[in-house]
Amino acid sequence: MIYFLRHGLDDERYVGGYSNVGLTKEGIIGVRESSIKLKGYNISKIVSSDILRAKQTSLIVSSYLDVSVTYTPKLREMDKGLVNGMLKDEALKLYGEYMHTRDINKRFPNGESLMDLYLRIKDYLAEILTYEDTLFITHRGVINMIYFILNDISLNYDKEAFNVTHASVHELDKEKMKIKKLF
Repeated sequence: MIYFLRHGLDDERYVGGYSNVGLTKEGIIGVRESSIKLKGYNISKIVSSDILRAKQTSLIVSSYLDVSVTYTPKLREMDKGLVNGMLKDEALKLYGEYMHTRDINKRFPNGESLMDLYLRIKDYLAEILTYEDTLFITHRGVINMIYFILNDISLNYDKEAFNVTHASVHELDKEKMKIKKLF
C-alpha cells in the first residue's frame, strides 16, 4: 500500500504554496496523533515534500515510526509565485484576482496554475506507483490532485471535496487504483 499524509497545521494567516511557514503547536500535536495511529501500518519508507511544514511533519513521523525520510520537490504544493508566504490579507489586496479565481489555467505571477499542478502530479503519479509500503508527506493540493486523477473527476478549485484535513492520512490501493481517507 501507499499512504499520503498532509502536513500538520501551519499558520494559516499566510498563503501556503512554496512558503516556509512552520507548524503551529496544534499542528505538531495533530502530527503526533497521526504518527501514533500510523504505527499499526506497514511503512518502510517516507518520501516528503521539501517545504518546511512538510519537513517538520516528516521529522515527527520519522521519529515515531523509526523510518528514514527522503525529500523531493516533486511533492510540493502549487507554486503561488510572488504570493508564496505572503500574509493572506496583503495577498488579497495585491493579487485578489488570483486568490479567488476559478480559472484552472490562470497562473499565479511567477507561479503555477491549478492545471500545472494537476499535470505535474499526474506525471509524478507513475513514479509514486512504483513504491511499496511508503508514506508520502505532502500538501492538500497534491493529495487532492491524486483524488481527481484516480476518480476521473473534472479538475476544479473545491479544496474541501476530498476532506484532506491537516495531518490526515489517505491510503492508495494500487491494485484497485483507488484512494480513500483513513483518518
